[in-house]
Amino acid sequence: MSHEVTPQTLWTGDYYNEGSGKDGLFDKLKEECGVFGVYGHPDAASLSYYGLHALQHRGEESAGMCVSDREEFHYHRGMGLVKEVFDKDMMASLTGDISIGHVRYSTSGDSKLTNAQPLVFKYRDGDLAVATNGNIVNAPQIRRELEEGGSIFQTTSDTEVIAHLIARSSKDLVSAAKDAFNRIVGGYAFLIMTNDRLLVASDPHGLRPLTMGKLGEAYIFASETCALETIGAELIRDIEPGELLILDKDGLHEDRFEEKKHRKSLCAMEYIYFARPDSDMNGSNQHAARKRMGSRMAIESFVDADIVTGVPDSSISAAIGYAEQTGIPYEMGLIKNKYTGRTFIQPSQELREQGVKMKLSAVRRVVEGQRVVMIDDSIVRGTTSRRIVNLLREAGAVEVHVRITSPPFKNPCFYGIDTPDRRELIASSKSVEEICREINADSLAFLSPEGLITAIAGNNADDYKGGLCLACFDNDYPTHLDFNGEEKFGCSC
Repeated sequence: MSHEVTPQTLWTGDYYNEGSGKDGLFDKLKEECGVFGVYGHPDAASLSYYGLHALQHRGEESAGMCVSDREEFHYHRGMGLVKEVFDKDMMASLTGDISIGHVRYSTSGDSKLTNAQPLVFKYRDGDLAVATNGNIVNAPQIRRELEEGGSIFQTTSDTEVIAHLIARSSKDLVSAAKDAFNRIVGGYAFLIMTNDRLLVASDPHGLRPLTMGKLGEAYIFASETCALETIGAELIRDIEPGELLILDKDGLHEDRFEEKKHRKSLCAMEYIYFARPDSDMNGSNQHAARKRMGSRMAIESFVDADIVTGVPDSSISAAIGYAEQTGIPYEMGLIKNKYTGRTFIQPSQELREQGVKMKLSAVRRVVEGQRVVMIDDSIVRGTTSRRIVNLLREAGAVEVHVRITSPPFKNPCFYGIDTPDRRELIASSKSVEEICREINADSLAFLSPEGLITAIAGNNADDYKGGLCLACFDNDYPTHLDFNGEEKFGCSC
């Protein structure tokens, strides 16, 4: 019989990331989610724990895991970090050799326990568990159709739609899953588990990352390669767009739910910000790619200065690249406090402006009297950039020049990134000069789309097999592009 243990307190301030969201001290884009799967390993739960811990940066609101011993499910979900949700006793109860796990930041559905994944259901052939990274754009329409047909939804998460589509089908599991994937529109990476099978799928454009590895005879699946490295698994390959893998007692079966029509088009924000620096995507290491972004930024928008500093942590690699290209020394001018949580209080606006210092500090002895180049990965509303520029000025910087290693973020994303309304995106309504004044900088420049493409491709531009979705960044690039800048297919965003 399936069972679940839930926390006694959910909204009393007891977990790390309670209250995170659009009103936080920083207006960074939120990581989507992270998924991790194991098939055929006796310590599936332990491997999933360490894998999810490696993916913690992709979602800090909730964590969950479902494990099968091929007869019944054992699962647990909770609000907060992986280390808070799972203790020693809980891990001991999660027995089996098949597992799927999830860390979540809510891009669709409320931030509450009922929406924590994996979602677990009973259906005609036994138990069904679903975990996904991404977003289903047409989930509201499908949900209305299913509810009119008698379906009762337990969550507000769009992920539940796929479970209902599978459960209502009269076909076998694989055929039902294919039909369900052909009905939904979005950017997603799915792990679907029954008592004795695991299905793995990527959306037709490959917008959300998903990799496959092996540990002995066991198969491992993860949103990023850093999770494979953590458990000592060998990377085999990325899951291809439109691909459906089936793992059962007979081994691994490679299938597709949609014929390959498009070139892979991974979300560019994975390279710029979301993924860990030690992860590889499409054969490109994230740290190396970000260094090239910084180097390209220096070529496109050099400014004479005394030191270069990066906004921790995602912009450090780019700042090193900028410094190496220009010969201007890289210095640790900003320090991040890692122990405050995303939002440790709910302050007034006045205190909120000061509260940034609880998470980020300028090193006065480094920046005082210096002309500073501040490297960051993106500007969303502009509030964070203004706060950090002012931090540097208060610490004595005589000039602050801001360089952003992505194009202007002008368009909301509906495919799995939590972005504000277009009216809140500062680049959608203001020019670069206006944004520069808004954030109180001496100068401001963004990396061009062409520069971003070149930086990510590196030396592999001619034979690089991947592509990018740049639709969120610049109105001049409303399509998916390959690395020669040629339009390959219309943007699905």
